[in-house]
Amino acid sequence: MSSTPRRILLAEPRGSCAGVHRAIDIVERALEMHGAPVYVRKQIVHNEHVVRRLETMGARFVDSETDVPNGAVCVFSAHGVSPQVRSNAEQRGLKVIDATCPLVAKVHQEARRFARDKQTLILIGHADHEEVEGTYGEAPDRTVIVENAEDARRLDLPPGTSAAYLTQTTLSVDDTAEIVSILSERFPGITGPGSEDICYASQNRQNAVKAIAKRSDLVLIVGSPNSSNSVRMVEVAQAAGAQARLLPDVDHLDSDWLKDVRTLGLSAGASVPEVLVEQVVERLATLGFGDIETEVTAVENVVFRLPPELERPGPAATG
Repeated sequence: MSSTPRRILLAEPRGSCAGVHRAIDIVERALEMHGAPVYVRKQIVHNEHVVRRLETMGARFVDSETDVPNGAVCVFSAHGVSPQVRSNAEQRGLKVIDATCPLVAKVHQEARRFARDKQTLILIGHADHEEVEGTYGEAPDRTVIVENAEDARRLDLPPGTSAAYLTQTTLSVDDTAEIVSILSERFPGITGPGSEDICYASQNRQNAVKAIAKRSDLVLIVGSPNSSNSVRMVEVAQAAGAQARLLPDVDHLDSDWLKDVRTLGLSAGASVPEVLVEQVVERLATLGFGDIETEVTAVENVVFRLPPELERPGPAATG
């Protein structure tokens, strides 16, 4: 074996974003205020380790709001829900706490606005993803889902249709740009959101992965298979020319992957706690990856406030 030191290129930013921190804080604060159990519709964020930890604290994860006992506390996940889900929850008298990421909530607001303007809404995203299901539910009678460039080329709208597009927040920036370009060419009058829907965290993590992919023999992305943004990061690394794999946690790390690897790129999806990255780094150190270089491509300082009903009161004024 070569004596050349094996090293890790650690991407920054990586891991949990502001929307994920907020969603997890909401469940923890709800448990603190209301006691267990607190019901959470779907996974609060797409990471099994986060879900299991919250379960040990008393959170109960359910597939539907109809699985929640009447009158109980129900947290909506960071991915957002449709108006029908909100209506169902109201009919059951649920105490709803909304953990929808503010950037996803912005897309919902845009969907309602375009629908009010009587436009056909083209929603770019993955049809089976919870975020897309929620946004689609804002105007199901006038929304069509486009998942990829081929869908965009095949889309058939009546002549003179007034159309607008929105996107899932966790898509590949490059793939989405291609789809928007095709739609704009085919439907010259199409309009889009006032600002990009793909969230800052997804963009930043994809840019960081591109930077390390150019210098890596292999890129590992820590993240769950059902995490859209984590899977997109793997695809971005591959598109940049690197071998890349999704790594749910350190227990899934196969040393055979590393046989001919001298420089390993490492990052994590936006729903991944940093402790999972630290565990991977520790394991890699035992396999000869003793040098660590951090590649910083952006600095994040975004913080989202909790819902008002969960905010702790400030210190009392004294006179």
